[in-house]
Amino acid sequence: MTTRWADNDAYGHVNNTVYYEWFDSAVNGWMVEQDMLDIADGDPIALVVETRCSYASPLAFPQSVEIGLAVSELGRSSIRYRIGIFAQSADSAAAEGEFVHVVVDRATRRPVEIPASWRAKLEAIS
Repeated sequence: MTTRWADNDAYGHVNNTVYYEWFDSAVNGWMVEQDMLDIADGDPIALVVETRCSYASPLAFPQSVEIGLAVSELGRSSIRYRIGIFAQSADSAAAEGEFVHVVVDRATRRPVEIPASWRAKLEAIS
């Protein structure tokens, strides 16, 4: 994907908050592709409970970026993703982060076990 003009801040690089938007889009986009996320009616759903990001090098508009996604830990109801943001064709990440979901019942918002169908897909990118 290509960075947007609005992604840059006054310092001439992509603002730190944008990386968290990319994390959210990468994880949820992958879940949609895997038929794990039905935004309107799905049950269970996955809520974000933790994120973090470490920055190694700046990115800026109009640079193209690639996003790598893997599952680093699967619990009973939690999923820890590891995410890398790369300048196009770069060997090392410009930023690395984690994104943690807890799977919950849509109505009660209480944690539930990760469905077996989800677990198999998550294990495939572990």
